[in-house]
Amino acid sequence: MSNVEKVNEFLDKAGVFYFLTTDGSQPKGRPFGFHLLVGDRLYFGCGTFKNVFKQLTANPKVEVLAIKDGDFMRYDGEAKVVKSDELIAKVREAMPQIMAMYDKNGWEMGLFYLENGHAEIRGMMEQKEAFDV
Repeated sequence: MSNVEKVNEFLDKAGVFYFLTTDGSQPKGRPFGFHLLVGDRLYFGCGTFKNVFKQLTANPKVEVLAIKDGDFMRYDGEAKVVKSDELIAKVREAMPQIMAMYDKNGWEMGLFYLENGHAEIRGMMEQKEAFDV
């Protein structure tokens, strides 16, 4: 299993994870659920009208935090925004109700992945694994 597949699997099992950005000097976190593994890249998405998207474009250094079965994973890197009709089509397949709402309201889904990523999986008392993604 590749490192990006390990991150994807952990996020799948966690279900909900937390996406961390900064708003100026103030840290911000919010729950996310959507992620999409395509090839060797793990994509995330949110509305371009949302504060989180504005924050990650202003300061692309971000972190994902996920918890499952008493273990947690931190995955950080630099968000790289991607515009791709092919990826949006895959998002439509994965989340048709959300994309229908976006279409109805004229919203745009912003897609991004983390470049120069590093992940670590830990228990509360020990590091279990650390790797570059």
